[in-house]
Amino acid sequence: MTDHDHMRRALSLALKGKGFTSPNPCVGAVVVKDGVVVGQGWHRAAGMPHAEVEAIEDAQKNFPANTLPITQGATIYVTLEPCNHFGKTPPCTHKIMAAGISRVVVGCKDPNPYVGGGGIRYLRENGIQVESGVLEAEAQTLIEAFIWYTQNKKSPFVILKCASTLDGRIATSTGDSKWITNENSRQEVHRLRHEVDAILIGSGTLHADNPSLTARIENFETKDPLRIILDSHLSIDETARVITQQSTADTILVVGPSAPFEKRQRLEKMGVGVLEVPLKNGRLDLGQLMIKLGSMSIQSLLIEGGGTVAAAVLKEEIVNKVLFFLAPKFLGGSDGVPVFNGKGPQKICDAFKLKHMKIQLFDDDVLITGYLKEPPGSE
Repeated sequence: MTDHDHMRRALSLALKGKGFTSPNPCVGAVVVKDGVVVGQGWHRAAGMPHAEVEAIEDAQKNFPANTLPITQGATIYVTLEPCNHFGKTPPCTHKIMAAGISRVVVGCKDPNPYVGGGGIRYLRENGIQVESGVLEAEAQTLIEAFIWYTQNKKSPFVILKCASTLDGRIATSTGDSKWITNENSRQEVHRLRHEVDAILIGSGTLHADNPSLTARIENFETKDPLRIILDSHLSIDETARVITQQSTADTILVVGPSAPFEKRQRLEKMGVGVLEVPLKNGRLDLGQLMIKLGSMSIQSLLIEGGGTVAAAVLKEEIVNKVLFFLAPKFLGGSDGVPVFNGKGPQKICDAFKLKHMKIQLFDDDVLITGYLKEPPGSE
């Protein structure tokens, strides 16, 4: 087994914490002694032990010491540089040293410009061999929202999700949209909802679909994202699912300055958050909204809005990543509802271009993933 093999195992462990660790990143760790995996762990939730602590204690539990602890002279593989500061938990560098580990293999460095490299430096200064950058791109992709937010605290990492027929329609002329994509694709979207801090739609989608905006995956524990609704005039029905359903997450309505005060008060008494942002060209200022969401420690935002919202977030250049599902069907007419609603560029050279694309199949649906901005850590 190579360093890459053990790091892949650590990355797969880190994925188990996806959706539960925010505002911390998800991290996985594996302890190897004489080529054998003796302990493993992952960061399960904010405030709980870090992955290195879990892996070391797992090894010590699995192999009770006779003369020397099993971790003495071992190697630990960790997807993110071990922390070297006191927070809700003690520094992982101290735990590594106390365990007698002699070698540390790191996926990627801590993205925080004020502490990045500090853990690696501390370990090396204390005689521990450290190798960094093993499967670095994969490790950075795993925590791309955390990296973006850490280095750009004014706004969350924004993912735009689209799903359409081959001829670019999200609904028929009557508004029927159930279902364009298949069950596997929809389950992938629910997984994405579970992983992000918040989800955003516009009032058009709210009125057309009355969605729940929850994360529902059979036989899997999920976390609902914070629900954010763009509703400048506060037109929401007070019996809408996003208000009345049982959920562990809150709902925030984003309104303009002219939103009716009495209705706003009623909704706030019902436990609904109301966030006012200024208007820009007659519409909610999405750039200002992103700054406000960033100040609320929202690191990742999934946008599932209709054509108007999808076009608006592209034009405001707030989208980092695009997930575009294509179903192998088409309406064959020009009267359906388009993916993007409004005026686009007049020249092909001004079209939005995806970078670092990846293509996946979900049964007969195709998912195209790409970035409009360089992935965090790649610049």
